[in-house]
Amino acid sequence: MFDFDKHLAVLSDQTVLCIGDLMLDEFVYGEVSRISPEAPTPVIAVKRSELMIGGAGNVARNLVALGTRCIFIGVVGDDDAGKALTGALADEPLIEFELVVDSARVTTRKVRFVSEHFSTHLLRADWEMPAPVNEASEDALIAHVIEALPRAGAVVLSDYAKGALTPRVIRAVIDAAKAQGKPVVVDPKGRDYSIYRGATLITPNRQELADATHRTAVTDDEIAAAAAGLGRDLGTQAVLVTRSEDGMTLVAKGAPVHVPAYPVRVRDVSGAGDTVVAVLSAMLALGADFEAAMRAANAAAAVVVGKRGTATLTLGELRARILPAASLAPEEKIVFDWTLLDELLGEWRRAGYRVGFTNGCFDLLHPGHVRLLAGARAACDRLVVGLNSDASVSRLKGAGRPVQSVEARAEVLAALEAVDLVVVFDQDTPAELIAQVKPTVLVKGADYADKEVVGRDVVEALGGEVILIDLVPGHSTSAMVARAQTSNGK
Repeated sequence: MFDFDKHLAVLSDQTVLCIGDLMLDEFVYGEVSRISPEAPTPVIAVKRSELMIGGAGNVARNLVALGTRCIFIGVVGDDDAGKALTGALADEPLIEFELVVDSARVTTRKVRFVSEHFSTHLLRADWEMPAPVNEASEDALIAHVIEALPRAGAVVLSDYAKGALTPRVIRAVIDAAKAQGKPVVVDPKGRDYSIYRGATLITPNRQELADATHRTAVTDDEIAAAAAGLGRDLGTQAVLVTRSEDGMTLVAKGAPVHVPAYPVRVRDVSGAGDTVVAVLSAMLALGADFEAAMRAANAAAAVVVGKRGTATLTLGELRARILPAASLAPEEKIVFDWTLLDELLGEWRRAGYRVGFTNGCFDLLHPGHVRLLAGARAACDRLVVGLNSDASVSRLKGAGRPVQSVEARAEVLAALEAVDLVVVFDQDTPAELIAQVKPTVLVKGADYADKEVVGRDVVEALGGEVILIDLVPGHSTSAMVARAQTSNGK
């Protein structure tokens, strides 16, 4: 049985080498309220825009979001988009990169216009040169790969068919990696998969599998048969088929393994495939078997499709998804990514709910905590609990704390009926989180009667109130820890 709890803890010790088609992703968000008088097209009133590292670069973003180091190798043009990508990669401390600059090429750029109200992509504009890179660029790419390969635990070929991964580059990477015993994960494109011969694991989606094998791939049996045939033809050790809302199918040694998709609200599938190959490669780098890697990737995909844009996930989010609570309800209550808060809180406010907030370390839950949470929930319609991260608890409480990991503490809190949402924060105080939540009610224990309550100014400026709840005498986590240490003779 694969120990996910143990192995996820060492993802930060891994390094993955990623080679592929780099692109600049831009998301333009706004509201659509009218049709243009010039043509029957919607007019978007732009509110904001976001620039992101896209394409194969999104694999790198997903790797470093998990704490895994990434060596990235790709090609850009000598243009503004290429310079923007270079700057963005330089801002990522866990990404080491080598970019081949080809002045004859245009850097791939994609601009998506998105209606925030309807969560709908209205239009995408592309700038690209989907042609193979020249021989000089091939030489440079291969040289960078050969230099970096000894420091990597796994390799990803992220093929977007924009020209960086020519057959010559692909062959050189796979052969060099095999010679050094490094697993190669391929996110393929096109219909001729023979160029990927000898890769360790290939990850077509259901339609790509059907196109590449010229076989029907709809049912579990059909997909398994097509994947097995593809694996034999390419000499791969495994084929993993992503099946969108139907989950994933793995064909390796033994019987095919089908895993269902997690039941989630899908907001945006952009970049989900990048997340899958990033997690697969990181897991293989640390020595996981194919099935364990697939289950981790399936959990990761469930997290990112619940976000907007080309999203990544944190290690905490992956742990919370793959090491689930006893029921689905607590799992739905735990939030590590603050970008999800506005939408969640917006739904509550539109429904007219009174939003409350309290916070703490909640390391060892005791009656005092329960009274605080019950009292807080009684003062509002929906209660948000800010939970200190492990690093935050250690800074506040000292060595040996927390006793329980943030995932365990969040799961216990989320299982309580009084708690509607648990949001993890890494700062020493919840001031930033309170400013984003903007609660109507801020609740603390009565021991804060003579102290400054963090967030009071924000809440009262919004017309809200601060409520102090009487504590249960004789109960504190620090006292419980001290008693336990005394009883153990420490």
